Amino acid sequence: MKHHALEQLQIVAEVKQDFPRRVTTRAERLERWAELLEQIPHRHLSTLHETEYQPARVRATMRGDDSPISVAFKDPVLRAAGMENDTYGEAKRFFELSDEQLHRVICYCHFGATVSAATAARHIRSAIAGKQTGLFARLRAIFVG
Repeated sequence: MKHHALEQLQIVAEVKQDFPRRVTTRAERLERWAELLEQIPHRHLSTLHETEYQPARVRATMRGDDSPISVAFKDPVLRAAGMENDTYGEAKRFFELSDEQLHRVICYCHFGATVSAATAARHIRSAIAGKQTGLFARLRAIFVG
C-alpha cells in the first residue's frame, strides 16, 4: 500500500473527510478483529518484541508488518469505526485493552517471532469474555473457585 499526504490526494481526487464514524461497542470491535484473524487461522503473524519491558511511550509506537494489529488496521470496517493506525498504542486505545490483555495477543515472549492467527484470535476472544488465560488464571480458578 502506498501512502500519500492528504494534500497530494486532493490534487487528483475529491477527498471527503466529513463522513460519520460508525459507532461500535468494544465487544463488536474485538469480535470483528477475531473474525478477521480466523479467516486464515494458520497464518503466521509477526509479534512485537518484549512489550512489557518497553517504556510506555516506546511501547505505544511499536508496530510490525503483518502483525495481528496490522490485520485489524487493514480492515475498512475497523478503520471506519475509528482505528487510526497499526501501533500497539492505537490497538490498546481502539480495542480498549489493558497492557496485559494486549501483551497476551502480540508479545514475542509468549510465541517467539510469530503467532498463528488462530492463537491471537483465541486471546482476543478471551478479552471479550473478560477471561484470564494462562497458568495464573488456572491456579486462581482452582483455589478461588
